[in-house]
Amino acid sequence: MDIRSLKENLINEYKYRIELHAHTSGASACSQITPEEMAKIYHSLGYDGIVITNHFTYRDNRDKNEYIKKYINDYEIAKQVGEDLGLTVLLGAEIRFTENANDYLIYGVDERVLSSIYGLLPYGVENFRRELKLEDSVFLQAHPFRDGMQVVDPELLDGVEIYNMHPGHNSRVGLASRFARDNSISIVTAGTDFHNPGRDGLAALRCRDIPKNSFDVASVLKSGDYLLEIAKNNIIIP
Repeated sequence: MDIRSLKENLINEYKYRIELHAHTSGASACSQITPEEMAKIYHSLGYDGIVITNHFTYRDNRDKNEYIKKYINDYEIAKQVGEDLGLTVLLGAEIRFTENANDYLIYGVDERVLSSIYGLLPYGVENFRRELKLEDSVFLQAHPFRDGMQVVDPELLDGVEIYNMHPGHNSRVGLASRFARDNSISIVTAGTDFHNPGRDGLAALRCRDIPKNSFDVASVLKSGDYLLEIAKNNIIIP
């Protein structure tokens, strides 16, 4: 079998395309994309699903319950529009502890999990991993070699986002890939990190079946039975 045929067979076998990293404007101030626009854009690109991974952060003077309600509201709006279009919209989170500027992606979240996470954000990633056992979730460092990031002890991670395709940042994907390899980190992902018009659909998770919820995304990643895609043309076997 030649390479072209092999690629075609892989695409047919792992036919569902899921965006793993995207931000909407209601919950992430850095985004210029509303939840409604997000669903419509990814449907128009032919994606089967998208995980909304808005920034989840801590403030002393913030009401936790109101914040989580607002956070989930963007996801719920996108989910409703997605249902009308035939696009699966799933909940994720990109969290940041107060200790530094590192970002971490979590797949396998709901309102209960977010509530548990919030109170631990002031105490750092090591305390978080010690105190909260998320057996049905996966915890990854996002773009660990981007400027301003600090690479953490790999023992604290379930995985690494090695291909962060945000065109406004140098995420040094080669270093991220080597870090995952050298530390035997088996869960690796690719994400567009979508914030701005015209910078959409640069990466995807390819899987055999469409995840039904956030915890299914975590299950797919744990299984290792998936492919990564960059800009639709490039297939990567993790």
